[in-house]
Amino acid sequence: MSVDSKKSASNGQEKMLLSQEQQALINEVRKLIGPQSGKASIFCSDACISRYLRARNWNVKKAVKMLKLTLKWREEYKPEEIRWEDIAHEAETGKIYRTNYIDKHGRTVLVMRPSRQNSKSTKGQIKYLVYCMENAILNLPPEQEQMVWLIDFQGFNMSHISIKVTRETAHVLQEHYPERLGLAILYNAPKFFEPFFTMVKPLLETKTYNKVKFGYSDDQNTKKIMEDLFDFDHLESAFGGNDDTGFDINRYAERMKEDDKKTYSLWTRENSPPSVPNLALSLDSTRLESDTDASDSEKIDSSPDLVMDTGIINPDQKSLVNEGEKNASADIH
Repeated sequence: MSVDSKKSASNGQEKMLLSQEQQALINEVRKLIGPQSGKASIFCSDACISRYLRARNWNVKKAVKMLKLTLKWREEYKPEEIRWEDIAHEAETGKIYRTNYIDKHGRTVLVMRPSRQNSKSTKGQIKYLVYCMENAILNLPPEQEQMVWLIDFQGFNMSHISIKVTRETAHVLQEHYPERLGLAILYNAPKFFEPFFTMVKPLLETKTYNKVKFGYSDDQNTKKIMEDLFDFDHLESAFGGNDDTGFDINRYAERMKEDDKKTYSLWTRENSPPSVPNLALSLDSTRLESDTDASDSEKIDSSPDLVMDTGIINPDQKSLVNEGEKNASADIH
């Protein structure tokens, strides 16, 4: 089944409109999960349900199962109730933070610096990651529902690797934040990181793995990709940009405290889901597939992302391997 689309005059991207078939599947999921109230009703917008359907190739049964598990997780974990004071100690070094700029496709940007890890608590690290995810989603502009991760490997060594944290991170992101990741750029990853990444691959679903790109500061193709993605006057110098301001924990804390107020306002509304960025709908042009015979545990591939030309840089040759097609909507999963 195809998706109707129309051209956006403002940015040249295609805005995807819900087809009758897609809306019917969304309605079916809504019927099967049953009536929701409070925060669950706000969470379960059509946009949200469509992300779960896309994450499971429009298989209603699998999408319902996945969504129900997330609703249970959110009820118990209460990610929308995490506040700055709960995780401020984890944020002190700037190991993860939301930038004050977006990319040229309107996606919020999270910077990650694993060498600045300051905690041995898996629980604390995951709680801070969840806080950052919720904050990035809160700050998505209209008609964009995905984000970009920029991962800076400067100063990284083997002591910063944790299989336990990596496994838990992959689980939380893939199961409870599907279709949220547009692109993850691993910038200047050292050679010894490759075997670890190979080992991690089985933890990642195919479409998640395909969104991870390697970039290098001495590679011209990487520079071209970064220029296509970002305004260099805003991009940090660590990623080849012109901004050398650096991370300031005090200024960042003030931003997050203000965002906590917006978070409270959003999740205390118990009526129909408000029209805010994190509930915006941006369907991709993947054909609908029921695929009812596929197992629930299978790795699910997706059609190529349609937001931009990207490629994975081979760590051995430091050369760009073009993946071909443009992506209009990249996903967390």
